[in-house]
Amino acid sequence: MKRGRRILAVFLMMVVLSVILCGGICPGMILTASATEAAEEGDEGLTEQEKAEKAEQELQQQVYAMPVESNGWANWPQGPGTYGEAAIVMEVGTGAILYAKNIDDHHYPASITKVLTALVALENGQLTDTVTFSHDSVAFLQPGDSSVGLKEGNIISLDQALHATLLASANEAAYAVGESVGINAGYDYNWFLEQMNIRCKELGGENSNFVNTNGLHDPNHYTCARDMALIGRESFKYPEFFSIVQTLNYEIPESETTEQHVFQQKHKMLIPGNSNYYEYAIGGKTGYTSDALSTLITMADNGNLQLVCVVLRTHGANIYPDTRNLFDYAFANFQKISVAENETSEDVDECSGYVVVPNGVEFTDLAMEIIPDGGTSTEATLEYRYDDQVVGSARAVLSQSYLAEHSAKVQDVKELRAQTKEKSEDNEKNLWEKLVEKFGKKSLAEKIIILVASILLLVLIAVFLRTMIVRKRK
Repeated sequence: MKRGRRILAVFLMMVVLSVILCGGICPGMILTASATEAAEEGDEGLTEQEKAEKAEQELQQQVYAMPVESNGWANWPQGPGTYGEAAIVMEVGTGAILYAKNIDDHHYPASITKVLTALVALENGQLTDTVTFSHDSVAFLQPGDSSVGLKEGNIISLDQALHATLLASANEAAYAVGESVGINAGYDYNWFLEQMNIRCKELGGENSNFVNTNGLHDPNHYTCARDMALIGRESFKYPEFFSIVQTLNYEIPESETTEQHVFQQKHKMLIPGNSNYYEYAIGGKTGYTSDALSTLITMADNGNLQLVCVVLRTHGANIYPDTRNLFDYAFANFQKISVAENETSEDVDECSGYVVVPNGVEFTDLAMEIIPDGGTSTEATLEYRYDDQVVGSARAVLSQSYLAEHSAKVQDVKELRAQTKEKSEDNEKNLWEKLVEKFGKKSLAEKIIILVASILLLVLIAVFLRTMIVRKRK
């Protein structure tokens, strides 16, 4: 009987499994099948290439529709979408972020890495320094890698090597720059890489890791839009950087160690006559790998605002239109306001600097925070926010009233600490000192009585101990 029930149970279980597997009652399976059928029906009559193009267009629309964080900021101008998965526009003088889309997400930078390479090279070398091409600086190249054909044993100047690095995106030149600058400083290529990461962090970058000087793909070589904008912002301190990146055509002449090399500008927004030319663009660097997709960093100046724009992982041929749209958005919707001409706080005597705010915003709409330098300094940084967004800062000399008020507060704190310490020390006074102090007030007769009583007590203790020892021996 029991055996029959077991057989029946097994049979019923097999029936249920058959229904699930063959009948397709799982909702997820039904939805998946329906979606697949619908996709196949929509692609009927299309070639494989047409299907791929359709899929790419759908992906581009999904990326374009990704949320733009800055569009969610209170009272902030609405910016355009991008076909890049991450994008930023930063004002150079203040560091204010005017547009933000996934600005801290990790992405592969590709060849825009070379902007940081150039920055570290300019900070640690001279344009007249020599750059020698070692075996290591050319041996890693693979077919298809960007190169101008420099070879092992070539010796050129740092100026020539940086032109090859930034204009032609020559990967061997970028490696040789890092290696030679490192050696000239008494170190090596790895030291140069360490400096790249150190400088990025010093500039405020927290989401990057650079393992080479050229941007060739490596899973551990990544950055984010914010970090690259900070690096681009720092490049404004080096006029020679812009002299290089604005060059349209360049020649490394033939020498005893090197053949002639001629190459051109690759950033289309910097090439007059090109359909992507942008009149306010003053510098930048292109990048592309199959893993990073298109990347671009561009600097622009319209005579009023200086901006850095970075777009990462851009789908399709949209890298230049995206950048143009972002620049147009920023130039049209933001204005500079002088701090010195508008700051009325009694805590400030003198100040310099400016803020960048949306059009229509008044200086009185901003919240200001004083950040003193500390110590004996009479200066401070004034940080300004508009609806929680940092829009600039200024250097200031603090007023005497502010310094007097805050020094008085500091003095009050010091006095309180001194009183607390004195009270603590008093509470911890030695018990013996208190006894001495107490007995010092007794009369001579009282002192003699206390002394005799103490001696008698000691005698009694000694007798007791002796008695106990004798008993123990017996």
